[in-house]
Amino acid sequence: MAKIYYEKDASYDSIQDKIIAIIGYGIQGRGQALNLRDSGLNVIVSELEDTENYAKAVEDGFKPLDAKKAAKKADIIQILTQDHVQAMLYKKAIKRNLTAGKSLVFSHGFNIHFGQIIPPADVDVFMVAPKGPGALVRSQYEEGKGVPCLVAIHQDATGNALKTALAYAKGIGGARAGVIETTFKEETETDLFGEQAVLCGGVSELVKAGFDTLVEAGYQPEIAYFECLHELKLITDLIYSTGIQGMRKRVSDTAEYGDLSRGKRVISDKTRKVMKKMLTEVQSGKFAKEWIRENKKGRPNFTQWRKEADEHQIERVGSQLRDMMPWMK
Repeated sequence: MAKIYYEKDASYDSIQDKIIAIIGYGIQGRGQALNLRDSGLNVIVSELEDTENYAKAVEDGFKPLDAKKAAKKADIIQILTQDHVQAMLYKKAIKRNLTAGKSLVFSHGFNIHFGQIIPPADVDVFMVAPKGPGALVRSQYEEGKGVPCLVAIHQDATGNALKTALAYAKGIGGARAGVIETTFKEETETDLFGEQAVLCGGVSELVKAGFDTLVEAGYQPEIAYFECLHELKLITDLIYSTGIQGMRKRVSDTAEYGDLSRGKRVISDKTRKVMKKMLTEVQSGKFAKEWIRENKKGRPNFTQWRKEADEHQIERVGSQLRDMMPWMK
């Protein structure tokens, strides 16, 4: 059974007098920075000049620094840039400024787990990973609620890494909902697998396959879009709030019977074997090496696949239909 911490388990004492640097003012960076500041903590941010995120940080009342200055000034350094940028950023701006006793923080374990960033032994290294996008982290905090977080300690040089991590989690509102203890290995591997097999890769390919099947059978693409993509939100919202069985109890008996009798034809034993192979590729580091290599080569495959996806009929049809429903924007 996982260990779960709440607000009663966390205290700001360990970070009250420390400076927290948020490196990267994207959606997650903004949410965490604003929440920490509103919790009464000392926050600075770093973002590239002449970017939308830089302008947003200024609008929010911050005075963004470059990464080197922020890392030098801060006691706690949270890296919230994209995964493929973090290693380079660390080497250029953070490594030399990561002096003994400081804390290096992540919200995803990719670069630590796969050895792209190897911190010195005299600093704390931990992860606080909200299980939701930055906008939700912010909105839930403003409502007096919180998004559940994961916490993991990779390196405890000071002996206070967990106290600092829990204080940080409390500062962004995560301790209101619960902070679940994990490891960098577990968070990284499950996160990558979930994205690839279910949340992004699995769902998007399933939707497109259903759409293509109906269109190729002669049905109108607009109808196919509604049946295979648009109504997906209804189902995922029900699963999100009530679980799979809760969803089944809230759709028609016809839909539930079709689910129970046909679902395993789509997600068959063959599909599950492919999923296990994908998990093995994540665990072995094969996927990480492939992604790192893809970025070093200038993303040729990624760019081509993205272009092909943009040109799929479901995108054209969806754009037209969403224009008819301005309330969705």
